[in-house]
Amino acid sequence: MENTISNKPQRSFFRSFFRFSAGLIILMVLVSIGSAFLPDRWKSPSGDIALIRIQGMLMDSQDIVRQLTDYRHNKQVRGILLRIDSPGGAVAPAQEIYNEIMKLRAENITVFASMGTVAASGGYYIACAADYVLANPGTLTGSISAVMAFNNIEELTKKVGVKPDVIKSGKYKDVGSPLRAMKPEERKLLQDVVDDVHLQFVQAVVKGRGLPISEVRLIADGRIMTGKQALELKLVDELGGLEKTKELLAKKIGVQGRPKVIEEKEKTPFFDWLLQGSIPSQLAASLIPSFGPTLQYVWNPL
Repeated sequence: MENTISNKPQRSFFRSFFRFSAGLIILMVLVSIGSAFLPDRWKSPSGDIALIRIQGMLMDSQDIVRQLTDYRHNKQVRGILLRIDSPGGAVAPAQEIYNEIMKLRAENITVFASMGTVAASGGYYIACAADYVLANPGTLTGSISAVMAFNNIEELTKKVGVKPDVIKSGKYKDVGSPLRAMKPEERKLLQDVVDDVHLQFVQAVVKGRGLPISEVRLIADGRIMTGKQALELKLVDELGGLEKTKELLAKKIGVQGRPKVIEEKEKTPFFDWLLQGSIPSQLAASLIPSFGPTLQYVWNPL
């Protein structure tokens, strides 16, 4: 009888402790889920400068454009610092990011660009939209050009006994097919496309840098250059790294002392985090091969 009575408080204590622990875990899960689904613009992180990193091969602009848009609507942010470490990539993503930067400038939000190891082709396309551009002396930049690359495996298919048979609704529908040689009129068609996109690049540099189109055309031949050479050609404004760019931007927007810099951290999928085997999405994207020819602003000597 006495043993039964003495066990009741003990069971009651463990039952209460279990309920409290379960409730706390449920609350933490709900808060985590709510935070994940809450739009970033509602969270409104405060800071003088927002740092956005543009890294790796540019194949999609959605995340960068979203960050730029969110900071454009965040009244706490007075300046944007772009850290660019990219050889470029697909044409459209570079153009979408460029256009979003121009929107920021139109609303008097100061944008500075800091070039890292490489900021070439599409990477430079983005940089030239900024109010002020800094590069390290040894940064690889330039490559103001467009490219489409194709493979021809016609001879290989003959060796292995593969005979392609294509049914198409227009004579240019399979232009660039790797299974046959390109015809002269097809090559001209694609050359016209590349030339048009190349002119768009030149015009973007003219607008962003305020240079005469005649000067830009002279160096818009795909050449790669160092940051020091780019400074001499007026493609960048000053030499320096990320910290110097940060200091100059803070001074430009009137921040006294050390500026508060905010940076959105990359979200890691739960199962990747659980397995401790995740890699940054930008790096993953740059490692995935392209399975078809794309129109690109890219410097890729390999």
